[in-house]
Amino acid sequence: MNKAFQVALSLVVWLLIATTQPFSSMAAIDPPPAPADVEIAAAPVTVDGQILFTVRGAWTYPADLRANIIRERIETAAADDALATASLHVVTTGPYAAIMAGDRILMGVSEDDAQFAGSTRDRLANAHAEKMRAAIESYRQARSSETMAKNFGRAAAATLVFGLVLLLLVRLWRYVDMRIGERTERLSRSFEERSLREMRADRIGGYLRLGWRLLGTVCFLALLATFAGYLLEQFPATRPLGIRFFSLLMEPLRTMGRAFVAEIPALLFLAVLFLLVRFALKGLRLLSEAVAQRTVTFMGFEPEWARPTYNLARLVIIFFALVVSYPYIPGSDSDAFKGISIFFGVMLSLGSSSAVSNMIAGYMILYRRAFKVGDRIKIGSTTGDVMEMHVQVTRLRTLKNEEVIFPNSQLLNAEVVNYSSLAARDGLILYTTVGIGYEVPWRQVEAMLLEAAGRTGGLLQNPPPFVLQKNLADFAVNYELNVYCVDAKAMSRLYSQLHRNIQDVFNEYGVQIMTPSYMADPEIPKIVPRDQWYASPAAAP
Repeated sequence: MNKAFQVALSLVVWLLIATTQPFSSMAAIDPPPAPADVEIAAAPVTVDGQILFTVRGAWTYPADLRANIIRERIETAAADDALATASLHVVTTGPYAAIMAGDRILMGVSEDDAQFAGSTRDRLANAHAEKMRAAIESYRQARSSETMAKNFGRAAAATLVFGLVLLLLVRLWRYVDMRIGERTERLSRSFEERSLREMRADRIGGYLRLGWRLLGTVCFLALLATFAGYLLEQFPATRPLGIRFFSLLMEPLRTMGRAFVAEIPALLFLAVLFLLVRFALKGLRLLSEAVAQRTVTFMGFEPEWARPTYNLARLVIIFFALVVSYPYIPGSDSDAFKGISIFFGVMLSLGSSSAVSNMIAGYMILYRRAFKVGDRIKIGSTTGDVMEMHVQVTRLRTLKNEEVIFPNSQLLNAEVVNYSSLAARDGLILYTTVGIGYEVPWRQVEAMLLEAAGRTGGLLQNPPPFVLQKNLADFAVNYELNVYCVDAKAMSRLYSQLHRNIQDVFNEYGVQIMTPSYMADPEIPKIVPRDQWYASPAAAP
């Protein structure tokens, strides 16, 4: 009779499971077996943040879903005060052991579960039942009115303690910060006595304040995390979050720490590469300064090329270092890093076409030695002195003290007249043209022009000035006076003095200047008598 009764009871249990439980509940009893080549996952069953045990999953039924179903059943049973914990029992039906709470099934234990846990099926089921019974009792106890009152009392006490400790920390922080300010001068003098004179008092105080504030911030965050974690653990609804609170805060730090440790070899390589590049650039800079100051000379290398050559070499070295270091930069193989690199590459290629052309033109102008800083040049219709030569632009100051900025790409294709490049060595030739009638002997005209040149100060007498007859026009002969000077920046002043002296000499000899045009012979020659040279408001010297 007893054996027949057990068989009948087993049939009733399985019929009850099949008719009252959905497919997901049946899966919580025993997940289907997985293929041999698929790794079986496991998930913990937690109630109020406490892990009761771990259940296995299957390739068609994830362990997380099974664990959640079991947890929901335990919490539903615990919420039912009419259900006694003594009603939890294990029913063995064939290859399965069902953990029941009255007529409710909480979970099933199979031979595969027992094998996964390294135990027998019945022993594992009884152990899970005991843990469920304790979890239900703890669940109900934590939500009782007496326990909730105690929890609120603990939370209030913790809040009061937190406020007092925080107040003490704030006062201590202010006191130490004030003392740092008062003792800054004393510390600075102590450092100066130790030959650290380059560290000023305000910098020392700033560093100390920064360190103290950083320490205060860390202490405040630690205190706040401790208070928040303790407060969350006092209430059942937030207890899981409170238990995991510190792990949630520390997980980013752990992740960063593990990543940092994993990247130590790459960081060491980058540090060594940085030091090598730094030493190389420092050596090049010292060499360029020596060349610029003519302390070190190279055949065929001009001193004014030193600085731009250093800039170009520095750009090449830095670019080479970036190419070499790119694979060692942490995260360089991530999709985000690659996307950002592509984005900046596209932006640079779209926006740097004119910049690159100006840079190339700037270096070509420099090494072509078209002009240098301080030269007087003429670009198109603009005449001025070169103020600065940059990689992108060249700045000119005109004769009227105006600043004109030319892109280097424009200069590369423009006609540039340099007045200063040959002036110091061979002399710059200034020239002016006058038209004199055919009735005046050309020898007299040339003599008068040479006399006017002799009266002009600032002109060279060796090589001597000379006169050219440019052409024989319809009504006059055009004479060109050529003179030498060494200061190209005095061109305007010398031209003005030369023109004044030409007028004086021709007026003295009564010869009429027919420039710029001549229509007919006037009755009275167009000259200025000497007695009218200083007519009012001019004053005689």
